Amino acid sequence: MGFFADIQHNSFLVTGLLAGVLASVATGVIGPFVITRRIVFLSGAIAHMALAGIGGVIFLRHLFPEALVWLSPLHGAVVVALGAAVLLGVVHERVAERMDTLIGAMWAVGMALGLMLIKFTPGYHTELMSYLFGNIVYVTWSDVGLIAVLDGVILLVTALYYKQILAVCVDAQQAELRGVPVLRTQIILLCLVALTVITLIQIVGLILVLALLTLPAATAAHRLHRLSAIIPAATVIGLVVTTVPRVAVYDLTVNGASISPEPAIVLSAAGLYLLSVVLRRVGVG
Repeated sequence: MGFFADIQHNSFLVTGLLAGVLASVATGVIGPFVITRRIVFLSGAIAHMALAGIGGVIFLRHLFPEALVWLSPLHGAVVVALGAAVLLGVVHERVAERMDTLIGAMWAVGMALGLMLIKFTPGYHTELMSYLFGNIVYVTWSDVGLIAVLDGVILLVTALYYKQILAVCVDAQQAELRGVPVLRTQIILLCLVALTVITLIQIVGLILVLALLTLPAATAAHRLHRLSAIIPAATVIGLVVTTVPRVAVYDLTVNGASISPEPAIVLSAAGLYLLSVVLRRVGVG
């Protein structure tokens, strides 16, 4: 109850909840496509490449503080994540062999480049941890605005290309025979994944982003089979796991140490998924 008592006086509690709600919309819409198309590994590479954009902006702001004061690390993350999405989309379609090696290399290079740039920037190590592991406790109104804009773009593009994306996710070869531009659609989907990753950075961080991108959708897919039904169900599950754990662990301590909401959110998503698996095994639902 302390959360609801303090929310009237602490704006960060409001922005954290709003960020979780908005991020749930993005992951609820895009997550089902990710698990249907089986591009979780590609999504992970995009997420970790985004760190290079974050590190690049932090480094440039240190060099040119007055000229780039308006630039946010998340802006750099958006640019690099979209670039990585386009590159991976082209390579995934054109070069089938050794794809896992290339994805693993991009995954590591993005992380290494971002870490190196931030290492060269004095005083930003704490900020690095917030991007790696999330910082839902200190989400600003500008962060909420950016997530809302990204949500709008994700919803608009998904509505425009829904049938094409669905066709490619279900059967890319059959979609190509029917005249669907598979390469373009694949790139559009990966760009949507990139934007979804950005919405989740403040919630759980780059390290844990795959959990929220996939677990709500995978949980919903246990009970539903049509993508049109999985999307709203995954959104609802995302809303639950980003809000309930956040409230539940507020001011909660174990052995004198406070419980961070970010891992609590991920563990809740994993717990719901495992519960769904067990219920399926025993024949419930």
